[in-house]
Amino acid sequence: MINGKIIKVCGMREAENIQDVESIEGIDMLGFIFYPKSPRYVYELPAYLPIHAQRVGVFVNEDKQTISMYADRFGLNYVQLHGNESPEYCRSLHSTGLKIIKTFSVDRPKDLRKVYDYEKVCDLFLFDTKCEQYGGSGNQFDWSILDMYNGHVPFLLSGGINSYSANALKEFKHPRLAGYDLNSRFELKPGEKDPERIRTFLNELKS
Repeated sequence: MINGKIIKVCGMREAENIQDVESIEGIDMLGFIFYPKSPRYVYELPAYLPIHAQRVGVFVNEDKQTISMYADRFGLNYVQLHGNESPEYCRSLHSTGLKIIKTFSVDRPKDLRKVYDYEKVCDLFLFDTKCEQYGGSGNQFDWSILDMYNGHVPFLLSGGINSYSANALKEFKHPRLAGYDLNSRFELKPGEKDPERIRTFLNELKS
């Protein structure tokens, strides 16, 4: 954690890169994307999986048996749902003992209305920028919209967080803000993160 906030790095794939990023002080979660249309799709079990960081599997409108298979094979601590999964779907997965992160795309205040239906079936929410495709755009949304969120579930902030976001993140306050999700803006190429860029960013966040 940095300043009491969870640091999640998503879109990991290569063993050495996973190991390098996990070794950075403050990293709490590493995400693996199991959505075949993503350029960061994990198509085989890496030779190394995180030991200290929590493992998060990212899925889009996937059937529950497939998720259970990946959760078992990768030893997932969390399942992150990026599609149109219903509260009932989340509840049934949650009842198997899996922790659930539900992603919501945010563009305007009305996008927050539906999140309250998921309050009792998710452990974390993730607020991301609305875009055409599933899995994020690398762009930032208007964080002030989240002033309207007054639910009880803590959330991760996602969408376009980059090397220059540290000051803005330090200024953004919300009683339910649990942490930050880093992905495409910290990459050398899809699925491979730049450990130095992440380390520098986290040092700025701490200062």
